[in-house]
Amino acid sequence: MLDLALLGCGGGMPIPDRFLSSLLMNYRGRKILIDCGEGTQVSMKMLGWGFKSIDIICITHIHGDHIVGLPGLLSTIGNSGREEVLTIIGPEGIKEVISGLRTIVPYLPYNINIIENPKNSLKIRLIKNSMEILKEYSNDFMESRSLKNFRIKKETNIDECEDYNDILNCDIEISTLELEHSSPCIGYKFYINRKPKFSLEKAERNNVPKSLWSKLQNGENIIYEGIKYNPNMVMGKGRRGIKLSYITDTRPIDSIVEFIKSSDLFICEGTYGYDEDLHKAIKNKHMTFREAAKLAIRGNVSELMLTHFSPSMMEPENFKQNAIEVFPNTVIGKDRFIKTLCFKE
Repeated sequence: MLDLALLGCGGGMPIPDRFLSSLLMNYRGRKILIDCGEGTQVSMKMLGWGFKSIDIICITHIHGDHIVGLPGLLSTIGNSGREEVLTIIGPEGIKEVISGLRTIVPYLPYNINIIENPKNSLKIRLIKNSMEILKEYSNDFMESRSLKNFRIKKETNIDECEDYNDILNCDIEISTLELEHSSPCIGYKFYINRKPKFSLEKAERNNVPKSLWSKLQNGENIIYEGIKYNPNMVMGKGRRGIKLSYITDTRPIDSIVEFIKSSDLFICEGTYGYDEDLHKAIKNKHMTFREAAKLAIRGNVSELMLTHFSPSMMEPENFKQNAIEVFPNTVIGKDRFIKTLCFKE
């Protein structure tokens, strides 16, 4: 399962009881942070979610309400005792910005790996005390070869199973999409892979020694007594994982629809609740609640969570109807809102 904490759901400037944009993901004890607006650390402290285990920080764009909390957070992560490399992913220009912010926190006990505007999907594997980026693949490759779609023919040559083994070892896939905002901005899609079940029938049919079953389930290729064994010889069909999409700040461009398709949760900006504020949304390159809901229904997502509310909108709940008229399964985000996404059978 995947645990989520919406640390801040404000846009522009913080107001009482509403910090700026930030979302924290916790999967098997390792964390990914999306954006780091003012108040991020405060919400984390209030929830009791630790800092040391943040392995990846994803920045949508380099406007202040999404990034000014970063220097303090980097310092706190260092003070928590982290020594492993921390990865920061962001849009064009993120390397220069991080370099500038480092003048405030020049001494950190860990290195920072910066990935700027990735064009390919990133494959992540959970290892002891960190997350490891395995490889980059094109978005098309990952969409077609991930476990939800990947199938091995019944008669498969063992030497042709490298792709299957690669996917078996991948825990999380991160993809990005360029958005339409007043500065370079990217949306994020996270796919949490679910490993296939062990198949006793396949293991016995392929005459795999019992002593190798455990290692093969962990994705290892083995040569034993001169015979090659691979995970596909003991694993069943692929199972659907968990898909989370995060889109802010942008106009509702068509490319978003395919990007968020069939997401279990679609977290989207809803800067303006009033339908009458559409002209502001167009001018400032943001969205209304209704526009976000239209993307949700076109993308056939399971649930929509709205966030990034204008500071002029004191009670976002008052405008919820504008979204649920289009997409009924809509939730209005709140600071420190906790949600768990579970694997489906």
